[in-house]
Amino acid sequence: VQLQASGGGLVQAGGSLRLSCAVSGRTSDRYVMGWFRQAPGKEREFVATINLSGGRTAYADSVKDRFTIYRDNAKNTVYLQMNSMKAEDTAVYYCAQDRDRKMTITINSYDYDYWGQGTQVTVSS
Repeated sequence: VQLQASGGGLVQAGGSLRLSCAVSGRTSDRYVMGWFRQAPGKEREFVATINLSGGRTAYADSVKDRFTIYRDNAKNTVYLQMNSMKAEDTAVYYCAQDRDRKMTITINSYDYDYWGQGTQVTVSS
């Protein structure tokens, strides 16, 4: 399984970006997906997660009502729509797959088994 994250870049505060995470593999290999981020000098932190059907999601308090996670299972791709961005959103964003869960979700990074390479998001104030 390979996860390819893309869509990062430089955006002004208040702007928007959409990250994508393309998952290679069989259609039967669809599981819970999550987004995490790591800012310089800080630990990796949870951002958002979504179950297989898309009917269950969870967000970090810091991004709630600004970010939206969704998925297109036909394309094996998970997205993170980021709106009203702030300077503190600056980080490397990683997508990840939890191979043990399909319908329940988890915010713990140690539950995720496969990780993408990360995409840099920089928000200028």
